[in-house]
Amino acid sequence: MIWLLLAASLVIPLGLDLYMPVPEENPMTVEKIELGRRLFSDRRLSRDSSTSCASCHSPERAFSTARPLAVGLLGRVGRRNAPTLINRGYGRAFFWDARSASLEDQVLKPIQDPNEMDLTIDEASSRVGLDATTISQALASYVRSILSGDAPYDRFINGDRAALSPEQQAGLQIFRGKGNCTACHVGPTFTDERSHNTGVAWRDGRLHDKGRFAVSGRSEDQGAFKTPTLREVGRTAPYMHDGSLATLEDVVQFYDEGGRANPNRDAEIRPLHLTASEKGALIAFLHTLSGTVSEGVDPRGRQEP
Repeated sequence: MIWLLLAASLVIPLGLDLYMPVPEENPMTVEKIELGRRLFSDRRLSRDSSTSCASCHSPERAFSTARPLAVGLLGRVGRRNAPTLINRGYGRAFFWDARSASLEDQVLKPIQDPNEMDLTIDEASSRVGLDATTISQALASYVRSILSGDAPYDRFINGDRAALSPEQQAGLQIFRGKGNCTACHVGPTFTDERSHNTGVAWRDGRLHDKGRFAVSGRSEDQGAFKTPTLREVGRTAPYMHDGSLATLEDVVQFYDEGGRANPNRDAEIRPLHLTASEKGALIAFLHTLSGTVSEGVDPRGRQEP
């Protein structure tokens, strides 16, 4: 594994310089990113040529979907929400249940999913005239190029004290303190890349989705889902693995109530007792995490046309 320096002065400031993990066997190149960009919108990768990666990960919505659950070809509805792809090059695990350890593995799964694109990899390769490795490496490289930064929050922590309003600054303090949000949403990418049970999947006395447990088999992973990034969160509703919370107001209220009690609820999830003004300030702060979204950035930070 090699590490690509994403310097704040070169690409989009995230508040701190970050090192993006890039596999040695798949170095990023301008050509590979451009091929991945084309494949990302190529509907030939679905059985009826109606659906592409961009169908669920819309660039206009910070590479997310407005639907609660992902909808693939022929209107087939999946089990979970399609999360944003913002800054996923920094990720350590992928999908809500963290079942993929690399982007190279992750990008091929929707193509093969019967509810999404419904092709075998051999069929996909034949359609676009590329072998599976080339498809995988190009799509992964493109996803690594999808970045968000230079948000008001970033400008604030880089010294521009006017970048956040007094209410937003109060929200930042709640985020870090009384709200306990940093228990899971940490660092410049605002995710710990771990899985947590907040109770979202617990309804009517049972789990409706076992989450990470279905992959790991560990009892403590029952109903646990990977922490999503909060970058661009104001633009990526609805929220949670099942899209069950429509607004940021709903999300804040859910956590203020301590999530939903169940046998495996994370110890960090507990009632917050926020006042109405504190909830408003926290929501105002969350909107400051939306900034500049860019895609097609080469390893040296040059923005492709």
